[in-house]
Amino acid sequence: MSSISILHRSCLRLGLLPFSPLRARATTLRLPLPQPRRHLHQPRWSAMSSAASRLSHIAAATGDGAGAAGESNESPPAASAAAQEDDGLSSGDMGYRLPPKEIQDIVDAPPLPVLSFSPNKDKILFLKRRALPPLSDLAKPEEKLAGLRIDGNSNTRSRMSFYTGIGIHKLLDDGTLGPEKEVHGYPVGARINFVTWSQDGRHISFSVRVDEEDSKSGKLRVWIADVESGEARPLFKSPKIYLNAIFDSFVWVNDCTLLVCTIPATRGAPPHKPSVPSGPKIQSNESKNVVQVRTFQDLLKDEYDAELFDYYATSQLVLASLDGTVKPIGPPALYTSVDPSPDDKYIMLSSIHRPYSYIVPCGRFPKKVELWTVDGKFIRELCDLPLAEDIPITMSSVRKGKRSINWRPDKPSTLYWVETQDGGDAKVEVSPRDIVYMENAEPINGEHPEILHKLDLRYAGTSWCDESLALVYESWFKTRKIRTWVLSPDKKDVSPRILFDRSSEDVYSDPGSPMFRRTAMGTYVIAKIKKEDGNTCVLLNGMGATPEGNVPFLDLFDINTGSKERIWESDREKYYETVVALMSDKTDGELSLDQLKILTSKESKTENTQYYLQTWPEKNQVKITNFPHPYPQLASLYKEMIRYQRKDGVQLTANLYLPPGYDPSKDGPLPCLVWSYPGEFKSKDAAGQVRGSPNEFPGIGATSPLLWLARGFAILSGPTIPIIGEGDEEANDRYVEQLVASAEAAVEEVVKRGVAHPDKIAVGGHSYGAFMTANLLAHAPHLFCCGIARSGAYNRTLTPFGFQNEDRTLWEATSTYVEMSPFMSANKIKKPILLIHGEQDNNPGTLTMQSDRFFNALKGHGALSRLVILPFESHGYSARESIMHVLWETDRWLQNYCVNGTSNVDSVSEADSENKTLSASGGSAAREGLNPEGLSSLPRSLLW
Repeated sequence: MSSISILHRSCLRLGLLPFSPLRARATTLRLPLPQPRRHLHQPRWSAMSSAASRLSHIAAATGDGAGAAGESNESPPAASAAAQEDDGLSSGDMGYRLPPKEIQDIVDAPPLPVLSFSPNKDKILFLKRRALPPLSDLAKPEEKLAGLRIDGNSNTRSRMSFYTGIGIHKLLDDGTLGPEKEVHGYPVGARINFVTWSQDGRHISFSVRVDEEDSKSGKLRVWIADVESGEARPLFKSPKIYLNAIFDSFVWVNDCTLLVCTIPATRGAPPHKPSVPSGPKIQSNESKNVVQVRTFQDLLKDEYDAELFDYYATSQLVLASLDGTVKPIGPPALYTSVDPSPDDKYIMLSSIHRPYSYIVPCGRFPKKVELWTVDGKFIRELCDLPLAEDIPITMSSVRKGKRSINWRPDKPSTLYWVETQDGGDAKVEVSPRDIVYMENAEPINGEHPEILHKLDLRYAGTSWCDESLALVYESWFKTRKIRTWVLSPDKKDVSPRILFDRSSEDVYSDPGSPMFRRTAMGTYVIAKIKKEDGNTCVLLNGMGATPEGNVPFLDLFDINTGSKERIWESDREKYYETVVALMSDKTDGELSLDQLKILTSKESKTENTQYYLQTWPEKNQVKITNFPHPYPQLASLYKEMIRYQRKDGVQLTANLYLPPGYDPSKDGPLPCLVWSYPGEFKSKDAAGQVRGSPNEFPGIGATSPLLWLARGFAILSGPTIPIIGEGDEEANDRYVEQLVASAEAAVEEVVKRGVAHPDKIAVGGHSYGAFMTANLLAHAPHLFCCGIARSGAYNRTLTPFGFQNEDRTLWEATSTYVEMSPFMSANKIKKPILLIHGEQDNNPGTLTMQSDRFFNALKGHGALSRLVILPFESHGYSARESIMHVLWETDRWLQNYCVNGTSNVDSVSEADSENKTLSASGGSAAREGLNPEGLSSLPRSLLW
């Protein structure tokens, strides 16, 4: 089972909101726990990682909002004549450039729609989206408050992507799709977000915003569409009721009523910033508290910021019926989430309040959780947590007090939560470490919370089934241990027992995650399957990691005996298939095996992902999508998962891509681009395990290194670079040594195969991959001819309270911090290095200043280097102008210093002279684009 805490951390690195096991209103897809929200995932302009791209065109109506890009007619200011004439080699403002046409054509391919299944699995939404946004979208004013970026005009998060249209398809009895019915009635050019199914599947709700004439963002209004007719209308009769989507947005509480976070009707103009401050800005620690925090950005700076945060984040909850009835619920507050109970009688309201902090984001502000009835009666306060500035930086440390407060999905109105026993500090030795409690919404006769389970590791989530079955997960980062417990939550005479006890790094031993079915209450619980012999099992959906690559599977697993039966497995030879969702979950109780129906995805090295329905007992397979190949010009590319060994015996893997039509015996070795991202492990065995499948379709995002297949490069994508610290050893204490050894093995392998010219191998990466790139040029200059480093951090003394998985401070591991910092080795870098960074990078640790100072250090030692700062861009790049220019810069660098092998910074490549300054914007482009972690197989969409 995958640990929820590990998933939580992964989501944060990907720029995603973490999830918890709350109620879901539509298809729950393959995750260890059902998802909590009722909206399709809302990506910001930053992109997702390949870890999130596994199922590329489907979204469940259980994520955190809906968004995707659509066509735009906006254009940036025309570049000046000087910029058009500039050869792009001098410092200063040179104007935006376009990469070669063969790269442009791939990036400008129209994106595929996102799919969302209705609660009854009988209809599918095709959510249309544009591709890359214009820079003018990113240039709109935004407030940076408490770790958030806010569009004050629309009163929502800034840089939020959107859908441009909604198509409805019926899923016919034979498994095929009926004709599309377009949702209509909303304004032309509307930006659509937060698409949500009603519980009965008869309506969908969504937000609509239309930009104003001066290009300012318009405010969001909630709309409703009838699924049968496709006709849409505003939910509120009054045109002056607007959505406040800073935190939560709206949720269906029954088939005909929504609870909506609105902008308070009495709200006036934003607070005015004083022209003269009332006094100095003071922070004090006269109480000698130990407070260690990472380098968070966009924090509150003063009282004016705090007032502005209050202004935008305060919501009035409104209960709105489809018949037009409107009723305010509770007082205005900074509500961060609203969650109805499964029986729709109660609402759990979470809010934050003062005192605020200037050193941590709003997620650590004081938090209050209250219980109200749906009709607006206050029941009780569940908790009021104080400001949490002092959460230790040690991995597996958490906030003090109640956390993860959720509804049991198998009960009408039962709450459960966890409380730490170690003060939240992972360094404290105590048993138990966490205790899981549960309690009725309204305790009777002075009932006290009931202890569900005591844990010695850190609580990592619960999967619920019924009164006789629940799975509780615990994990511990330092040891990578993860346990799954079997509980009978309502049977006191049955003792908890360990079901699985394994290492989270050991992918070969992963038994899979339980699949969930929808209940009559609209929640999701573990699906029980009744076999022909009468025995009852659960379905475990696993990735099936093997030494030959992933072979996903579906097992019938007997919880009592531990026996399992494999009822489905992916093709091993040509295709890569995965189980996406359980489709036969319309009734409560046990499901019959001979009526099982699942949704699967299927792809190969050359065939892009399509979706299929598969039914039992015959296991008939019906194809329900027919998406075109996103880049047919690369349809015949060569892909191979290669295996090789590091000098210390650690097994390594990588994906080797070669251009279409390439013949090594005739064409000889190629220039090669190596693109990677290091990972940390506790054991050599786990580090050497194969992850991924040789048959996966090569997803190419807007800044993917695979774009250079179109330019005749060999691409070594994602070569594993494990940094291993076994036992009590810290992995980073031998970071440089292991980094160089991994790179040497990768280069040796591609040269030995005859596909890469030893003098024409470039290295690149994003974020921690950029950090890797700079270190390799400093410590392994014999391996690479040049490097490309995007949005990296190069001086670890600027992140003194930890980075990545390093949880020692600078003062505890001074030599490690210094030795790992390529900034400290700037004098050793002699090979050409291209630095690219977003001017508004808000990722903890990767401040834009990191690239500025690193470039100055390089320049101070005469290194051949170039720094490109992208206006308005954050950690991941999203505007079409920015992305095209990044590709132009990258291609120029590779042509000059890899293909041609020149060292003269004033040389002009053929690519420079052929490509003109970018003068228009909008239009289409590839999927959501850049991977914020520097991984190379980029997303085609997101299944969350």
